[in-house]
Amino acid sequence: MPTCLPLVRRRCHACGAGHFEASGKFRVNAHHKLLDVWLLVLCTGCGDTAKLTVLERANVRSVRPDLLDRLHANDPALTAELLQDPVVRRRNRIALDWSGAWRLDTGGGSEHLDREVIDIAVRFAARIPVRPVRLIAEGCALPRAEVESLIREGRLVSAARLNTRLSDNFTFTLKN
Repeated sequence: MPTCLPLVRRRCHACGAGHFEASGKFRVNAHHKLLDVWLLVLCTGCGDTAKLTVLERANVRSVRPDLLDRLHANDPALTAELLQDPVVRRRNRIALDWSGAWRLDTGGGSEHLDREVIDIAVRFAARIPVRPVRLIAEGCALPRAEVESLIREGRLVSAARLNTRLSDNFTFTLKN
């Protein structure tokens, strides 16, 4: 689950730093019946402000009133939603850096690791791309090398590819 907003990977035109942090503020600009909306982000190096386009020349009537209220209120939950929106990321040519912005919640369930066969379901609270090997190692309190050897031996199996980044729910079976 996320613990804070991720950093935005984008090159700063002023200082050349590679990351921005979301300020949580929106700029809404009206041109007669058309709206432009930007999410403001701050450079981690120099503090310069950049704008990420959310809406461009959208007709006022096409924007839901509740969304417009959230934009005017600088809703932090809306900031998180829009940063994870693939359309917004693609339009602005950005990527997210989730380093240090998430935590693993095991539900206190490491007492079942002594069973012969364990079926475990991993659920993501947000679309955070993480290597499953890292999650399994952290959740089962095992070194990553040991998790990788369990995969090679066929004692840890999953329908999902465990050696790539995933951001969707998956299940795996651990055989002791």
